[in-house]
Amino acid sequence: MSHPIVDTDKIAVLRHPQRVWAIASVHGESAKLARLHREIAQHYQTGDRLIYLGNILGHGADPAGAVDQVLAFRRAVIGTHGMFAGDVAILRGAQEEMWQKLLQLQLALNPAEVLSWMLDQGVAATLASYGGSAADGLAAARSGSAACARWTAALRDAVHAHPGHAQFMSALRRAAVTEPCEREGAALLFVNAGLDVSRPLATQKDSYWWPSAGFDRICEPYGDFARIIRGYDKRAGGLVEGLFTVSLDGGAGRGGSLLAACLNAAGAVVESLEV
Repeated sequence: MSHPIVDTDKIAVLRHPQRVWAIASVHGESAKLARLHREIAQHYQTGDRLIYLGNILGHGADPAGAVDQVLAFRRAVIGTHGMFAGDVAILRGAQEEMWQKLLQLQLALNPAEVLSWMLDQGVAATLASYGGSAADGLAAARSGSAACARWTAALRDAVHAHPGHAQFMSALRRAAVTEPCEREGAALLFVNAGLDVSRPLATQKDSYWWPSAGFDRICEPYGDFARIIRGYDKRAGGLVEGLFTVSLDGGAGRGGSLLAACLNAAGAVVESLEV
C-alpha cells in the first residue's frame, strides 16, 4: 500500500513497521554512534524499522566517520533481518543542508559572508573531516567565483573519495512517515527539527531543519499523524514526550549524549538508549 499524501522522492515511507528505532542528531560523534549501534543491535527485532533524524554531520570530531557508521549499520540490519532498503530512512538536517550549500558556494551572492555564517553553525567540523580548510575556503571566497569554484570542486572530490558518501547525501529525505497502523488507524511523522503546523506537509520545505519556535507547544494532532518525532532540539533537552510530539536530542556533538528511542506503531516510546 502506498502512502496517499506524500511525494516519496522527498519523504520516506516506512512500510509495515512493528516498531521504529529513531536516532537523534549525531553531530559527528562517530565513536558514540558505534556504541549506540551495538546497543540497538542487541534490541533489534524482526519487523523493526530504522530512521536517522538528520544532522549526522557537524560539530563533533569525526563527521565523515559518522557517515561510515551509518552506511555500515544500514547494511548490517538490512542483511541480518531480511529488510528492504526502504526500511531504513535517513533525514536531511541543517548540517547536511549547509554542507550541500557549501559545495555550491561559488553560486552564493556573498560567498565569504555565507561561509563565515556556516562555520559558526558547525560546518567547520565537517569541512575538516573531509580534509578542507576554513581559512582556504574564506580566501577562495574572497578571491572571486573562479577560485571559489576550484575550492568547492576539490571538496567534492574529497567526498567522492569516501565510498558511498556522495550517494548518502543524494539519498537524504526531508521527512519520513509510517504507513497508518491498521489497529490504531494513525501514522507517525519523523522530522529533523520541527515543522510549521500551519502548512501542509507538501509545502514545508526548509521548515523541517530551520523550524519556527513552538514544537513544544503543539497541542493537537497535525493532520492524520498520531505523533511527530524530531531529532534536533536547540536546547538539547533529552527525551521529552508531549501528547502529540516526541523530542529526542541529548546534545551529541555539543558536550552531551547520543540518544535513540524505539516507538511502537502507535507512537508510544517502548525503549530508549543513551551513550
